[in-house]
Amino acid sequence: MSDREPPRRRVPGPAKPPRPRSAAVRRQPGPGARPVRRPSARPPVQRPLRLGSPRPRLRMVSLTLTLVLLAFVVRLLQVQAVDASAYAARAEQNRYVVHTLTAERGGITDRNGVALAISEDAYDITADPTMFSRKQLKIDDGPEQAAALLAPILGQNQAAIVQKLRPRNKNSRYARLATRQTPQVWKQIKDLKAALAKKAETDDNTVNVLAGVFADPSSQRVYPNGALAAGILGWVNADGQGAGGVEQELNKQLTGKDGKIRYAQSGGREVPTAGSTETPAVAGSDVELTIDRDIQWAAQNAITEQVKKSKADRGYVIVQDTRTGQILAMANSPGFDPNDLSKADSEALGNAALQDAYEPGSTAKVMSMAAVLEQNAATPLTHVVVPNRLHRGDRLFSDDVDHATWYLTLNGVLAKSSNIGTILATGQLGRTQPEANKVLYSYLRRFGIGSYTGLGFPGETPGILAPYQKWSTSQQYTIPFGQGFSLNAMQAASVYSTIANGGVRVEPTLVRGTKGADGRFTPAPKPKQTRVVSEKTAKTLAQMLESVVDDEQGTGIKARIPGYNVAGKTGTANRVDPATGRYRGYTSSFAGFAPADNPRITVYCAIQNATAGSYFGGQICGPIYKQVMEFALKTLQVPPTGAPAANLPVDYKP
Repeated sequence: MSDREPPRRRVPGPAKPPRPRSAAVRRQPGPGARPVRRPSARPPVQRPLRLGSPRPRLRMVSLTLTLVLLAFVVRLLQVQAVDASAYAARAEQNRYVVHTLTAERGGITDRNGVALAISEDAYDITADPTMFSRKQLKIDDGPEQAAALLAPILGQNQAAIVQKLRPRNKNSRYARLATRQTPQVWKQIKDLKAALAKKAETDDNTVNVLAGVFADPSSQRVYPNGALAAGILGWVNADGQGAGGVEQELNKQLTGKDGKIRYAQSGGREVPTAGSTETPAVAGSDVELTIDRDIQWAAQNAITEQVKKSKADRGYVIVQDTRTGQILAMANSPGFDPNDLSKADSEALGNAALQDAYEPGSTAKVMSMAAVLEQNAATPLTHVVVPNRLHRGDRLFSDDVDHATWYLTLNGVLAKSSNIGTILATGQLGRTQPEANKVLYSYLRRFGIGSYTGLGFPGETPGILAPYQKWSTSQQYTIPFGQGFSLNAMQAASVYSTIANGGVRVEPTLVRGTKGADGRFTPAPKPKQTRVVSEKTAKTLAQMLESVVDDEQGTGIKARIPGYNVAGKTGTANRVDPATGRYRGYTSSFAGFAPADNPRITVYCAIQNATAGSYFGGQICGPIYKQVMEFALKTLQVPPTGAPAANLPVDYKP
């Protein structure tokens, strides 16, 4: 047999019954028949997916949005209508505030940079009255409690503070409680305010009644030298504005430009994380004056002592550089301390040397002599016969002393200060008295009489000089010797500086220049110059003025200075009482310059209504001239005179 198995036969299975054609012909099996095999189930038919209706979902979303919007509307109505006042109160506690950053006021120095006026840090204590209301503090006496704490610190009346914290205008949100307080004062308030705030956090019975108190940075004006040069400097008022003197005249340059700062605050405290914006302040310019502090001190000390000694109403001394017109000193007595105006006499405020108008007396005779010399009407050696009395117009004129007939030169008329001799000399200025009046008037105007000096100083008077056509009968003869018109002390000093400067009038100046925030120095404009008389006339006048001091017959011998030729002139004038408008007392004065041969410095002194001792200008103002002039010559290191005195003759033998 073969190892290979024979192929297996496939046994056919039972034959499948024929598929019925339809159910109608399908036969039912009989008894004993085999069950009929059911056909297999068909696979499920894949029907397309059908989405549900979107309307229910839209209704749900719409309903939800409606409810949300309704909630917003209800909340908005609650905030803006129902609880509006409560939220407004909270907003008051959490808001942005704007404060002014006060610009630092520029300083004022003398010609050498010595400080005369400076600004120090200070604070304006302010408050928001709305933060002291019952609605805010939940108490009725918030302003009273705050005032009780602040009054002793600020040194103010408690009721006055309460009035500021409870103003009539309920919407007012700013009240200034005190100005220019020291940093120590603000620190004391700030520490007390912080202590109350800290205690209020843990103690429900404690209310921070100082939460509405704030401080604005400011500055306080300080005058390191007290009353020195107060009439020049002036002062600064409570609003930080110049109210007198240079402080007022140059207020715009000194003030600078304020800045602003905006920041968020809550409960009276700054919120550092909320951010802030700031516009920096621009400091004011520094001002450099022409005065010398030391010379100013010497002048002020001298005039103060003499006013007290003479029991006078007041007095003034002016020191001027003859070449430049710069004022080296301008002293007044009595004066005031601008650091404490509460103790100042109202009549002493201001600058009397520029604001007082008075009749100058014999110091004005130098202008009459200048006109006579310039018009070639006479020379220093011209003979003048001076009687004891002179009848002119409706008056009888005399000199200050009775005398026999004097036989004087024109130089002697000035040296002995003869009124009669001056009337006679000025009568030669024209063929008629009206013509002479016209000529004299023109020279007075050239010297600056009746006009402002050019300083632009607050309250300055131009004096009074009537047009020559309106001169009365007496004025025609009194004006030549210094009565019948008025001037201020600066005008009087300027007359002598004009002669000392070779006949050229230089407008006086008080400011050398300014230094801006950028540190750049800007010189003051050059002063105006005007030729008044010729250089020859000016030199001749200087020699004639030497006789007033050097000659034994002169009236100014008390003004002599060893080593220097001194040119000067005395003055003693009837004084118009400002209260009554009538003559009462005298104006005593002395004016001059040195060295006479090479002038550098002019000094003018005047004392009003001396009631004790002598009232003659040579006696009480001559020594002041000497004292101040000596100090100024040494301070400026002016060398002694190199030329001998002129020694022009005073009189002659008929």
